[in-house]
Parts: sequence; C-alpha cells; structure tokens
Amino acid sequence: MIERIFENGLWQSRFIVILAVIFGLVGSIVLFIVASMDIFGVASYAFETISTGAHPEHFHEDIVAGIIGAVDLYLIAVVMLIFSFGIYELFISKIDAACNEEDENCSTILAIHSLDQLKDKIAKVIVMVLVVSFFQKVLHTNFATPLEMLYFALSITALAVGLFFLGKVGKH
Repeated sequence: MIERIFENGLWQSRFIVILAVIFGLVGSIVLFIVASMDIFGVASYAFETISTGAHPEHFHEDIVAGIIGAVDLYLIAVVMLIFSFGIYELFISKIDAACNEEDENCSTILAIHSLDQLKDKIAKVIVMVLVVSFFQKVLHTNFATPLEMLYFALSITALAVGLFFLGKVGKH
C-alpha cells in the first residue's frame, strides 16, 4: 500500500514540468514580439532614411544586420516553442488540438515522442541560430588581408559541411 501511494505521488510529480512549459511558452511569445518590434524598427529606419534622401555609409549593412538579428530571435523563439510542446507531450499529455479525429493529415511538426527526438529538433534549430549569428557578425567585419578572407571562406565551408552532415544524420 505504501509502495502504491509512493508510486502514485511520484507519477503525479511529473506535473511540475508544467512550469517549464508555461514559462517556455511565455519566453517564446516575448521573443516573437521583440523580434517583430525589431523588424518594425528596421522598416521604420529604412523608410525614414529613404524618404529623407539620406544615405548613410553602412545603410544596407545596418538593414540586413537588423533583419538577421530579428531572424535570430525568431529562431530562438522557435526553440522555446519546440521545447514547450515537447516537454508537455512527453510528461503531461498528447496535444489533441494538433490532430483531430476527422483530419487524416495531422500536423507532426511539433510531435515529440522521446527525449532524443526533442533534443534533435532543438539541436537543429540551435545550429541554425548559430549560423544566422555567424553571418550577422560577418556583416560588420572588415577584412584587411587575403589571409582573413581565406579564413572567412574556410569558415563558410565548415558551416556548409556541418549543415550537410546534420541533414544526413536527421534522415537516418
């Protein structure tokens, strides 16, 4: 009897992960809003600059860097969203709204069946965040020597090879 009570309590303790689900979702929403505000700010800056006829020295780079920064935030928001969905499905319950009984083509993009699957989905998005962050940093880098350009080319090659192998691992 004590064993049954203990096991029941232990099983019910899984609901503590609801805190991670809720705050992961809140974090995701906040990041989506902030990224959208960043895009709006970049669009306002671009419109104002173009309408006044001003053309600052690094105008295009600033626009691209601002948008890439927002994309970076969107990707991190997606990581938080995947995390929230995955933890909920693994510990609490399957999400019924993702697939109703009348619809044969259920959405499986956020379906998580194991911790390894959750880890793999999050890892792939994190790699994309790192790639986007890399390119954002590169936009403001000045290359003074041919050796620096070679390092840049090698880093792009390394990213491409890494993404290629990441895609191969995901298919098996």
